[in-house]
This record gives sequence, C-alpha cells and structure tokens, in this order.
Amino acid sequence: MPAEGTLVTRKEFLQALAAPPLVSAAAPVRTGGGRLLIVVAHPDDEYAFAASTYRLSRELGWSADQVVITDGEGGYRYSALAEAVYGKALANERDGRRYLPAIRKEETRRAGKLIGVERHYFLDQRDLGFAADRSAADFGNWERARVTEFVRGLLARGRYDAVFTLLPTPGTHAHHRAASAIALEAVGSLPEDQRPVLLGAEPRSRREPELRFDGRLPDVVFDRTCSFGYQDSLNYQIVVNWVIAEHKSQGLFQLECGRHDLEEFWVLGGDESRLPFVSGELRAPVSRR
Repeated sequence: MPAEGTLVTRKEFLQALAAPPLVSAAAPVRTGGGRLLIVVAHPDDEYAFAASTYRLSRELGWSADQVVITDGEGGYRYSALAEAVYGKALANERDGRRYLPAIRKEETRRAGKLIGVERHYFLDQRDLGFAADRSAADFGNWERARVTEFVRGLLARGRYDAVFTLLPTPGTHAHHRAASAIALEAVGSLPEDQRPVLLGAEPRSRREPELRFDGRLPDVVFDRTCSFGYQDSLNYQIVVNWVIAEHKSQGLFQLECGRHDLEEFWVLGGDESRLPFVSGELRAPVSRR
C-alpha cells in the first residue's frame, strides 16, 4: 500500500490493488474527533462541503482525507484567465490536457490545507470531460473495479465515521454520479460494524426551491451564513471563497463565490446510526463574539 502522502502514483495504485486485503492493516483510530473521507471525481468538487469540512477538521478536531478520482484534465474550457498566472496555454485543449493535471493537484492541495484535509489520494483516471451535456459525460475509461477496491481498502484501514461525496441527482455531472456509486459500493462491501455513514451533498441557495432527493428532504444541513466573530461580521462563506480562489485554473468556478448559503446532505448508505454524531457536530455554532 502506498504511504499516506499527497500523491498516489499509477504504479503505487496498481501495487496497492494487488496487495492482500487491507482490513487487517487498520490505522489507529484518532481520538478527540471523528474521521472523514471525501470521495469526489474532480479537483474542486470539495467545494460542495468546504464549510462543513472546515467546521469538522479545523474547529472540532476531526481528521479529513480526500480521494480525487480523475486527473482534472477536462477542465480546460474556462482556463483563459489562468494562462497568465501559470504561463501555459491552458484553454487550448492539447496544452490544457497536458498541464492541468499537475496544476489542479497543486490547487487541490492548497485548498485542502485551508479546510484541514490531511491526505490527498489522486487516482489519475483520465477526465474526458463532456461535449454538451455534463450529465452524459463519459467515464467508461475509468478503471472502475480498481478504483472501488482502492477506496474500499482505504475505508477498511481508516475506520472513518463519515464519507462525503456529491449527491447523485439525475442532472448532475455523470462523473459525480459515478464517484458516488463507487463510494456506495465500497462502503457496502465492508463488514457492517466498520461502515461509515455515506452522505451525498448538494449546495443550495435559500433563493432556490428546496431540494428533495428520492422524495426526501436533506438529513443534515450546514448553514454557511452562520454569523460569528466581532459584531457577528464573519461567516463560513469566507472559507468557501478561500477554497474557490485556490482553484484559479477553473475560471467559471470563480463565479460560485457567495452563490450558495447551505450545504445539504442526504444519507446514501452505510451505518445510519453514526448520523446523529455527524449531524450533532455539524450543528451551526452559536455566536462567538
């Protein structure tokens, strides 16, 4: 198994999958807080739960790790503004696909440091992007069985309390739905007493209609606009904006600043008995003037 550093090379990825089952190699359970694993398709997907992750890791003592399945090379379309920053013709498909994987890994590390992500696992599946319809994006090139086994092994070793992924709504990016399905399969393959609760997240503005998933309202809601600090002038949108700003190669993404007030979560699977623990931790803090 590769060391728990910031980058999993393809060689290490394949070696890890050829290794014996990882349940017996469980890492020590951290005390003083829970353990969170984020499983997403792209660099910058952590935006959906940036405030919640910050709250858990930076304020409540949780540990947080992240799996990013693709290399993010498909994000070249709106990279024109970042060409001057990185000195590369990123909006050109050929050069964007060449240079963006390394650039977006570094952006993800910087964003992760802000919200308290300790380890990043980049699985480098090719991001073939989409043509006109994000919900129909191709992920047939992913080594899906291998990715699922990697996530399963990580879960078995890490003894996580919760897994965050994106909510697999029909209209969302197909890569997001595929990442959620992989997380669900990996969680479901564990013994029942080792399963974390799997939560699918969707950010929402209060100005938008309430969202129901499978006919249900969210199980947990974290309010990014909760006020605190001197004269209640601060809130968690600041943290979210920090994260957005780190992903400079994704120009259109910068318009997400201040767009969503809420981070809403639905239980997708796993051990639902852990939900009260997670939801209790994500209860909006009282004013801290």
